[in-house]
Amino acid sequence: MPAEAAPVLLAVEGVTKHFAGVTALSDVSLDIHPGEILGLLGENGAGKSTLLKILSGVMPPSSGRITFDGADYAPSSPQDAKRLGIVTIYQELSLIPTLTVAENIFIGRAPTGPLGLVSWKRMERDSRDIIARVGLSIDPMTPVSALSVAEQQLVEIARALSLRSRLIIMDEPTSALTETEVQRLLSIMGRLRQDKVAIMFVTHRLEEASAICDRMTVLRDGRLAGHLDRDKGRPILLPRIIEKMVGRAASELYARPAQRAVAGDIVLSVRGLRTVRDPEAPHAIVLDGVDIDLKAGEILGVAGLVGSGRTELARAIFGADRIAAGTIMLDGKQIAPASPADAIALGIGLVPEDRKHQAIFAALGILPNFSVASLGTFSNGFGFMAERRERDALSGFRKMLSIRMASAEQAIEGLSGGNQQKVILARWLARDPKVLIVDEPTRGVDVGAKAEVHQILVQLAARGIAVMMISSELPEVLAVSDRIVTMRRGRITGEMPGVEANEEKLMELMALDSQDALGQDALGQDAEDQAR
Repeated sequence: MPAEAAPVLLAVEGVTKHFAGVTALSDVSLDIHPGEILGLLGENGAGKSTLLKILSGVMPPSSGRITFDGADYAPSSPQDAKRLGIVTIYQELSLIPTLTVAENIFIGRAPTGPLGLVSWKRMERDSRDIIARVGLSIDPMTPVSALSVAEQQLVEIARALSLRSRLIIMDEPTSALTETEVQRLLSIMGRLRQDKVAIMFVTHRLEEASAICDRMTVLRDGRLAGHLDRDKGRPILLPRIIEKMVGRAASELYARPAQRAVAGDIVLSVRGLRTVRDPEAPHAIVLDGVDIDLKAGEILGVAGLVGSGRTELARAIFGADRIAAGTIMLDGKQIAPASPADAIALGIGLVPEDRKHQAIFAALGILPNFSVASLGTFSNGFGFMAERRERDALSGFRKMLSIRMASAEQAIEGLSGGNQQKVILARWLARDPKVLIVDEPTRGVDVGAKAEVHQILVQLAARGIAVMMISSELPEVLAVSDRIVTMRRGRITGEMPGVEANEEKLMELMALDSQDALGQDALGQDAEDQAR
């Protein structure tokens, strides 16, 4: 029976939520049926997180009504919500790494035997049955710490199924997964749909939402922007989704800026760059003879599939990974940064792909997060910070980059992903770098903020900064780059001007075997690799 003909499982009617005079949600309504995947979409700050907290029992609404399976739904806690049949799986997984898969699935409710002792045999048997439902073929007594992120995500889903959940809310479940892992998760979501489990799918990845969702509910500025339905079973088109999310056409967000004349000199030149293979990580990607140039005022896009060596290239230039061979020239002088501190002192900045763990100090305020790379600049010379100078600088970048924040003291973790990224960009702008490397600059950023970050990168290049942008999103690479290089297996496989590139050409080069791109010399190197 199609989801539309099934009775409503969850109904949200006119829900509003106020916080100290601020309205986070205003008169929002939606519904979801058994065996349906409903996408909940919207930019950062649209109200998605507030609605999820209400549905998961973290907080009550200020007004409105929610029903679940025909009865009023007002959970007093997340545990109460789980007991009633709604489980939320957050982007930050809640598993305990030191416990086994089985212990994590049955934590707090382990099966017991006649004497009240934990029945490990029954726990293992029941866990094996549950994880099989999500396509995991691992020993349930395996510690969670030994699993990949994708496998841990599936354990979270298995735990939700063990609770006999009828609605699973997934908050950004694919943000840390590879493309192969994403496809596996989407396949499992389709299988759960067949089992009549309802899923609310919250994501910034619109292509995935288009591929899997039966319907979508879109929020904008805390209000309901509208609902989108599949047309005769066909996926909902991305332009429709984007326009509903941001209130303007998608073509305005991904339009390539007018081609700029890049006449700057070469600032960064890399030749024959190789990195050290780690014996403890034999399968990790190493750079294998990379040649690359970057000019002042240029945005160089670096494209490649997962595992191509893009991030490793950034880390090597930034002094985070040890170089085995090759040279790096900056302004015509050879450099050998042995650490990120060396690279920063030379005028190289890096915005890493993992913003939460590698770029921000989540519990600290915006001001120290902004100034952490420029402590000498904002020091009064006596070991103390010149706070007025520091605040004035932040205020200037706040206006320049349109950073939306309450105050300099606000914890950075309270900002949206897009505004966190702007603070990190401001951090490097304060140092006036010669080279700025940005790795996945819009990961976890909503579609509207993506356009703002793109424009900031264009502005940085216009100031003469040499920008290297690494991205797995080809529309992003095409929209911003003056020139594009492609990588595969730690090697450069192609290069072309941005105006001549398209997704088909880039994908062909990204999938190209390195031997084809680099000729017979590479074949000899491959033979050496195999011999080793």
